[in-house]
This record gives sequence, structure tokens and C-alpha cells, in this order.
Amino acid sequence: MNIKVGDKVRFLNSVGGGIVRSFKGKDQVLVEDADGFEVPALIRECVVVGEGTMQVHSTTQPKTQAPIEVKMAKPEPDELPIVETREGERLNIYLAYLPVDPKALTDSGYEAYFINDSNYFLYYNYMNRENNSWYSRSHGVIEPNTQVFLEEFGKEHLNDLERICVQLIAFKKDKPYALKNAISVELRLDTVKFYKLHCFRPNEFFDDDALVYPVVTNDLPERELLVSSAELQQAMQEKARVDRREPKKVQKKQAADGIVEVDLHINQLLDTTAGMSNADMLEYQLEKFHETLKSFAGKKGQKVVFIHGKGDGVLRKAIETELKTKYKQYYYQDASFREYGFGATMVTIK
Repeated sequence: MNIKVGDKVRFLNSVGGGIVRSFKGKDQVLVEDADGFEVPALIRECVVVGEGTMQVHSTTQPKTQAPIEVKMAKPEPDELPIVETREGERLNIYLAYLPVDPKALTDSGYEAYFINDSNYFLYYNYMNRENNSWYSRSHGVIEPNTQVFLEEFGKEHLNDLERICVQLIAFKKDKPYALKNAISVELRLDTVKFYKLHCFRPNEFFDDDALVYPVVTNDLPERELLVSSAELQQAMQEKARVDRREPKKVQKKQAADGIVEVDLHINQLLDTTAGMSNADMLEYQLEKFHETLKSFAGKKGQKVVFIHGKGDGVLRKAIETELKTKYKQYYYQDASFREYGFGATMVTIK
């Protein structure tokens, strides 16, 4: 399909369309919608419905020359009415990830989608965290009861998605509606699941299996990023009263081949990390590491996989240091890349 800058297009797999403003790589275009937002879209999911016209103001014209008028083709308003449902008056928002080629998951990239299962329009901003800062990966407006494509990425970028955040503002056009609070939700993705085909499951949004993460369920955010001053004060008080924390039991999963999996992600070990510094959390994770190896002492040949994630590599380096100094008799190596990526270490008891 020959698409040019300035063409008017409609989306095939979702409601909406607009004017093509620029190209993004070989497969995507940026489409300016009726609200003036530039929305990324796959070229194969766009159909040209008219050619736009755009005249450019010349910056080199003489001062005595009359200014050239800039004319742009304006997208026509959507003809399809918004169909509302009774249950759609509550916000139900999801993120979904699908492998590009499920039959070759080891080498496949992934597609990310945003799902608005409600009667509200949404301003959204989809971000990831890097080096204590947030980076916007996609933003725009999504119509009611619609899903939009966000991005396609490769396995080399999976670790960038361990911490993501979605900001939302809900509204309706040309009609009264119930006010919804602005929402900012932070999520932690278990990137190990992206390497396991069975983690992609049937769902109600796609014909293909997908990893679906709820962001808002019946108006309730999964986890709000912002906290009130009262909650912050309470967290500071909890730092002095560590006994109030209720640690979870270490998750030990026995695989079919006898390998034991131990997830050392801090959110799998503790219900809350309020008041804990990074050093406190690392110390707690290493305590669980030592407890696990102690429990398997004497079981010669037992293999234990410690899932630590890649992240900044701090926990991984700490584990390797402990193995080199306190457990020299044990053999260790990177766990299966196909199963865990670079986020796990396998220890063999000797």
C-alpha cells in the first residue's frame, strides 16, 4: 500500500484515523487524529480514504511578499456512534503483549496493545523507568471500547519493561458523565514469562494467546504510583517497626526435571517494602538465598535456579560473590536462556 505524508487514512482494526504526518521506521506511520494527537499505527492496518493537501510556508520569501496560507486537510468527524454498555460506566483498562511469531518464541519480538474496555475516552501515557527517570513510549487518546497498538519491540528491550507506568484521564464528548479521578499506575512485569509460551493464554480481546495485565479494574487502579502524605508518614514510621512486616514464604517450585525454582524478586518475598532502602532489600534477598542453599545442603546433584532478574545486575553480582567465597564447592552457571533470559542463575549442589 502506497501511503504518503498528508494522506487521510482510517484504521482497519480499531475506530479512528486521521492525517499521516510522518513515517516511523519501515512499518509504522504517525497519524494525527481529530484531537491533534499523533498516534503510531502499523502501515498494514491503515487504509487511504483521501489525499491530504498541505502547502508549506516559505522561510526564504521576501518581506514584501504576502504570506503563504497554510492549508491542511482536516479529518472528518467519526460517523460511527459510540455504543455504550451498562458495565462500561466503570473503567476496565488492560495492557496486552503478544509474540510476533509464537512458533519461534526464542527469536520472536513482541507487540504491545492498550485496551480500553469502558464507555470513556482516555488520554493515556505509557512509560518505562530507566535510571530513576521515566520515558514515554506511547501517548495519545483512545476511544471507548477500543484497543490500540502501542509498539513492537525485540527481546533485547525486555529488561526496559520490568517497571512500567500508565497515566490516564477519562472523559466523554458532548454529554454529561460521572467524574473519574486521574490515575497513575505503576506495574512490574515478570519478563521471564515472555520466554515461556504457556504463559501466553487465551483471552477475550484477541484471537491469539496473550499476556494480559489489568491496569484498572472496575474503577480501581491495580497500584497507584502516587501516595498521600499520610501514607508517606506511615511508611516512615514502619521503618522503625520492622516487626510489622509480614514476609511471604520463599516460593520454591519443583519443575518436572527436578530443578527447584526460587524467585528472589523482592515483591515475591515481602508484602510491602515500605521504609526499606535498596540495601535493606538486597540484604533480605541474600538471606533467602542462604536459607535456600542451607535447606538443600547434602542433597548432592540437586539443581536450584535462583530467579533474580537482570535489572541493574546488583543482586546477580551479589549472588555470584557469595558463591565464589562461601560456596566454592558448588557449581553454578547461567540458567536456560530460553526459559529465563539472562535473569537467573542455576546452582548445582556438590
